[in-house]
Amino acid sequence: MLGARCLLRALRSCSSAPCPSPKPSAKLSVRDALRVQTASGERVKVQGWVRSVRSQKEVLFLHVNDGSSLESLQVVADSNLESRELNFGCSVEVQGQLVKSPSKRQNVELKAEKIEVVGNCDPKDFPLKYKDRPPLEYLRQFPHLRCRTNALGSILRVRSEATAAIHSFFKDSGFVHIHTPIITSNDCEGAGELFQVEPSSKAKVPEENFFDVPAFLTVSGQLHLEVMSGAFTQVFTFGPTFRAENSQSRRHLAEFYMVEAEISFVESLQDLMQVMEGLFKSVTAMVLASCPEDVALCHRFIAPGQKDRLEHMLKNNFLTISYTEAVEILKQASQNFTFTPEWGVDLHTEHEKYLVKHCGNIPVFVINYPLALKPFYMRDNEDGPPHTVAAVDLLVPGVGELFGGSLREERYHFLEQRLARSGLTEAYQWYLDLRRFGSVPHGGFGMGFERYLQCILGIDNIKDVIPFPRFTHSCIL
Repeated sequence: MLGARCLLRALRSCSSAPCPSPKPSAKLSVRDALRVQTASGERVKVQGWVRSVRSQKEVLFLHVNDGSSLESLQVVADSNLESRELNFGCSVEVQGQLVKSPSKRQNVELKAEKIEVVGNCDPKDFPLKYKDRPPLEYLRQFPHLRCRTNALGSILRVRSEATAAIHSFFKDSGFVHIHTPIITSNDCEGAGELFQVEPSSKAKVPEENFFDVPAFLTVSGQLHLEVMSGAFTQVFTFGPTFRAENSQSRRHLAEFYMVEAEISFVESLQDLMQVMEGLFKSVTAMVLASCPEDVALCHRFIAPGQKDRLEHMLKNNFLTISYTEAVEILKQASQNFTFTPEWGVDLHTEHEKYLVKHCGNIPVFVINYPLALKPFYMRDNEDGPPHTVAAVDLLVPGVGELFGGSLREERYHFLEQRLARSGLTEAYQWYLDLRRFGSVPHGGFGMGFERYLQCILGIDNIKDVIPFPRFTHSCIL
C-alpha cells in the first residue's frame, strides 16, 4: 500500500505545481519502451491492447501489449483516469512519462497522463479470458482472435524471425531469390494433388480455358528454379504451395510455405546435405538469439523438454543412412508398425519417427531411394538391382520428414527415356531443352516451413504454427 501512495504522489506532483507546456509525445512500441535502460521522464505515447486491469483505491495499473514483444508494458495511472470502457481486450492510446519502475519485475513503467480507449471490448462476450491459458486446440475455432494470446503471439513472432533468418542465410551464402509463380501448368510432384484455377465467372472468358491450358496452384517451385539454375548457380524461393490431399493429420495442410533451393555444379548428395544442415542450424541459432523469450514460452508451457531436445539436435552432426539400411532397421525393430516396412515401399511417418529415435534423436539423412518411388527428374544411380535414385530426405525428431531433395537428371538421354516411359515427353519438352543447351549437374531441396517451426518449438499440430490454417473441410476467413 505504501508503494501505491508513493506512486500517487508522483502522479499528482506535476499537477500540483506550474508546469511548462508539455512537449509532443514520442511514439514508442512496447518493445522499444521496455528496452530503455535509463528512464528520464521522457513523454511518450504507446498504443496497444489491454492485457490486464488492476484497480486499487487510488491507483490504476494496466498492462498494455502491441504485439512487438511477449512482455507487456506496465502503465500506472491516477484512479480518476479509469473508465467503464477500460477493460481487458480493449485497445488504448496512453500518453505519459516513461519512468524507472520501483518493481524488480520491470525496468521501466509508463506514468500515464492520458488514457484514451480507442476500441471497446466487452469482457463478458470476448472468448479470451484474462489469466486463461487456453489450449491451442481450443483457440483454432477463433482464427480471427487467437493471435491476441501469448502463445500464438510468440509462435507468430518466431515465424517472422525465422522468415527473416532464412532470407539472411541464403543472401549470406550467395543465393539469388527468385519469385516462382503461384499459378502453373505443371505438376512437379506428379501425384495429381492439384487445385485447378478457373475464373469465377466463365461468361467473361469465352475461351475454354482462361490460359488456353489447364492451370493449377503450385505444388512446388522446383521446376521453375531449375530453369533459373541455367543462368544462376545458386537460387532459392520461399512462398506458399498447395496440395489437394485429403489429410487430417497433424503435419499436413492444404496451403503451406516451402523453402526451396537449387544449386548448379553439385557433385554429390553430400553437397546438398551440407547446405540443408547449415540452413537448419544457422536459422535456428538466429531465431534463438533474436526472440529467446518467445521460444522459451513455447518450450515451457507447450512442449516441456523441447529445449534440451533442440540443443541435442544442434550440437551433433546429422547422421546419414541409406534407404536400404533404413528398411533393415525397421524390419528388425521390436515395435509393431501399422504399415509393414518393405523394400520398394515408401516410408510412413511412424517409420520416420522410429528411425530418428533409433539414431539417438539426432536428425538423420536417408539417401538413395528406389527409382520407382520417385519422380522423373531424380538422377538415376545406375545401380542395382535394386535400382535407386540420388534422393535424400532429412528426418527430424517429433516431425519425421522435414527436407526432401535430390540430384536432378541432367543427362538428356536418361531423362528422355524416363519421360517417354511416363508419357510426359510432350508436356515436358521445355524441360528436355534445358538439357540440350548448357546443362550442368545440379540438385536441390525443399523444406516445409511449418514443419520446421513444429520441430524447433515442439508444437504437436501443424495448424498451430500458421496464421490461418487451410485443410480438408476448413477454410475459415
